[in-house]
Amino acid sequence: MAEGESCTAPAAEIKEDFEIIDKKQIPNTTELKSEEKEKTEEARWSAPILSLAKKASENLALGYGNALKSAALVGFISKPVRGFAPARYHAMEERANLMNMMKLSIKILIQSALSLGRTLDSDFPPLQQFFVVLEHCLKHGLKVKKTFIGQNKSFFGPLELVEKLCPEASDIATSVKNLPELKTAVGRGRAWLYLALMQKKLADYLKVLLDHKHLLSEFYEPDALMMEEEGAVIVGLLVGLNVIDANLCLKGEDLDSQVKIKFLLRITAVLDQKHYVEELNRHLSCTVADLQNKIDCLEKTNSKLQEELAAATDRIGSLQEEQQQLKQQNELIRERSEKSVEVTKEDTKVELDTYKQSRQGLDEMYSDIWKQLKEEKKIRLELEKELELQIGMKTEMEIAMKLLEKDTHEKQDTLVALRQQLEEVKAINLQMFHKSQNAECSLQQKTEAISSFEGKTNEMMSSMKQMEERLQHAEKARQTAEERCNKMKQELAGRLDTCRQQMSQLDSKCSTLEKELKSEKEQRQTLQKELHQEKDATTLLKTELQQMEGLKKELRKLQDEKQQLEKVCEEQEQALQEMGLHLSQSKLKMEDIKEVNKALKGHTWLKDDEATHCKQCEKEFSISRRKHHCRNCGDIFCNTCSSNELALPSYPKPVRVCDTCHTLLLQRCSSNSS
Repeated sequence: MAEGESCTAPAAEIKEDFEIIDKKQIPNTTELKSEEKEKTEEARWSAPILSLAKKASENLALGYGNALKSAALVGFISKPVRGFAPARYHAMEERANLMNMMKLSIKILIQSALSLGRTLDSDFPPLQQFFVVLEHCLKHGLKVKKTFIGQNKSFFGPLELVEKLCPEASDIATSVKNLPELKTAVGRGRAWLYLALMQKKLADYLKVLLDHKHLLSEFYEPDALMMEEEGAVIVGLLVGLNVIDANLCLKGEDLDSQVKIKFLLRITAVLDQKHYVEELNRHLSCTVADLQNKIDCLEKTNSKLQEELAAATDRIGSLQEEQQQLKQQNELIRERSEKSVEVTKEDTKVELDTYKQSRQGLDEMYSDIWKQLKEEKKIRLELEKELELQIGMKTEMEIAMKLLEKDTHEKQDTLVALRQQLEEVKAINLQMFHKSQNAECSLQQKTEAISSFEGKTNEMMSSMKQMEERLQHAEKARQTAEERCNKMKQELAGRLDTCRQQMSQLDSKCSTLEKELKSEKEQRQTLQKELHQEKDATTLLKTELQQMEGLKKELRKLQDEKQQLEKVCEEQEQALQEMGLHLSQSKLKMEDIKEVNKALKGHTWLKDDEATHCKQCEKEFSISRRKHHCRNCGDIFCNTCSSNELALPSYPKPVRVCDTCHTLLLQRCSSNSS
């Protein structure tokens, strides 16, 4: 683009993404082809980072081109003249590219190491990419030192300063010097980097170097990456590598081999390959649109699932609140029932104690009364025996009277009265016998009977006196009979007195017994009342027990409801877990889609003309050994190195995959499934 054109057509310049600064930097197609051949020869070291370099160069070229263009339009920077390329902008672009590539390589290394889950060895591809980028970062801006042999430009010189600044690094320096297979300074520098990474002190050693920039100025230019702020940023990124465990093999041949990577910005190469890039962009835009549609669908499903989750959480919250309320009600009911049960237990205990005490008193009273009854029975038996004796005496008297009747048979007229009197005496005796049997009769009847008996006895005495007067004139034999009768009368009078005394005693005992019976009746009535009260208390207790049984039934119902609610909660928790599983699966799908995007953006599809040897076994292709593309990384392999087939997210059916991609994808699937 000429200066006149730049002045006359500013609108055309605004549409462009960036401006070509120097024509000398534009390579020809022959140069590009030669560079591609060199890249295939150096594929062992340079191929892993080509994708990173292209990506970083494209992004940074676009960013810096737009920034410079906008600044030129505003007027802050005068638009550079064609043919003039300031070294300052060139160094800035190189530093930015190196820093971005370092970020990408460290990120890929950490992610792949964590997914791998074991110690890394020297053949691990992301680790090789990292060391290549780190070597270029340390080589950026190195000063050329002239020696007797020739010009020397190696990054091992500044690394030797670490031994002086940090005595802990002396072990690394001595071990590097003791390796006999190392012949070049580059190999020693690489060995030093390997050992520092294995010790997890690479960031610390480089930080010590950056803290002494006055010493680094002997080895680096002022615009070098290690002398600017980008160096501190890279050291901060290297701290994340302390998570990785590495076990690297220090082989002199591998470390001394030269890596020829011309890491410069090739903006014109991107312009020459404009049509190819446009086609790739169209293809990628279509795939990105499809993936965005899938992402939108997944986001919609995620939003629906989140809404369902929110509704489920609300339901669970309401159910938990109801459960808490039910628990509180259950606790209140339990407390009330326990309190009522305790009160009833205490009341029953007190009532039982009082009942036992009253029962003991009643038992004692009953035993006393029973003893008194036994004593009264004994007394009554004694009285009955005495009455039997009296009856026997009466029978004897009757026999004696019969004998007298026989003796006085001659004088029947005179003895009729005596017989009548004797009959009356017999009647009185019979009455006395009946009175003794009816001891419970009133005392008045007894006194009247006694008074009548006394009158009759007086009458008998008068009659006996008359008989004595009449019998005075009788025979002497009658005198003896009368004397016998007098004796009998005296004996009967004494016995009557004793009977009266005994009757009075029996009356007093009957009165006392009646009083005791009344008291016993009163006690029985009180006991019956107490028994009625106890029966009422037992009925109340029975009703309370029935209420308790009803409460227990209610508690059982509440427990059943609680179990049902717990089942519902468990079912909802299971549903939530299933929802979480669906969400995790959708997230995994999203990650797979993102990885597909990264794979589509990062990996390039090699052309058949570009590959002459297999990337893995490095055997030359021929008619018998045909070329096969790996659908994951895009490189070309032989049939033996790419005989595996796997289902990729971008392909619906299983497709051909190389051995390294096959192992990596299997490890990723196993980690995702775990």
